[in-house]
Amino acid sequence: MNRMSVHASAPALVAVAHGSRDPRALPTVRALLERVRELRPGLPVRLGHIELNEPLLPTVLADLTDRGAGSGNAVLVPLLLSRGHHVSHDIPLAAAAAPGLQARFAAPLGPHPLLIETLYGRLVEAGWRPADGVSRSTGVVLAAAGSRDPASAADVRRTAGLLSERLGGVPVVPAYASASSPTVREAVRVLAARGRHRVAVASYFTAPGRFATQCAAAAPWIAAAPLGAHPALARLLLYRYDQALGNPAARQPHRLAAA
Repeated sequence: MNRMSVHASAPALVAVAHGSRDPRALPTVRALLERVRELRPGLPVRLGHIELNEPLLPTVLADLTDRGAGSGNAVLVPLLLSRGHHVSHDIPLAAAAAPGLQARFAAPLGPHPLLIETLYGRLVEAGWRPADGVSRSTGVVLAAAGSRDPASAADVRRTAGLLSERLGGVPVVPAYASASSPTVREAVRVLAARGRHRVAVASYFTAPGRFATQCAAAAPWIAAAPLGAHPALARLLLYRYDQALGNPAARQPHRLAAA
């Protein structure tokens, strides 16, 4: 693994998580950010939450501006998997409320091939085998949180299509825990009506939480774990950071193999 050197004045990478009451969520996100630090030694990496967990994003941004004589330089990287209200409204609003902050905003994590590799890896860990990719009885439900924003649904559909390609053409149906339809159970019935009775659930969640648990419970066959601290996901965070800065690294092809 090639590790990029970090200039002393490199902007901080502020990973913005949603937050969860599930006690497993915060350690999972912290483990992911440790992988990021391993890949880019010396890069300042901070974590801020939109709600529910400390530290909250406004506190983190205020701390950045307090250091450095009242100004700070940061790239806010959403640990969110598609566009939606948090990306378009909540994160910019928090940055605007931090006086002296020089902020750039990275795109949400998905869709991207590295995210597909993470989803695939979690399915394999849960029991998916190469033979399942050529079986006429298998299908996959991509279980996401859900949003009323049409752009979010479009991103999830795009990810489902990419995952289907990665799985060799197995049908992948998007489903949602809230705000949108179908639900996981409804998507399972859609696949069953097409003769796909061995249905896996791919967890389109960054970390464990209520929605991820709820969706996994509806799996009639295997249920993958949330994306978590997968090596490919850590590389994707750095890709979004570099992309926001216009760094040459963000223009290089990214291997799909896990780090």
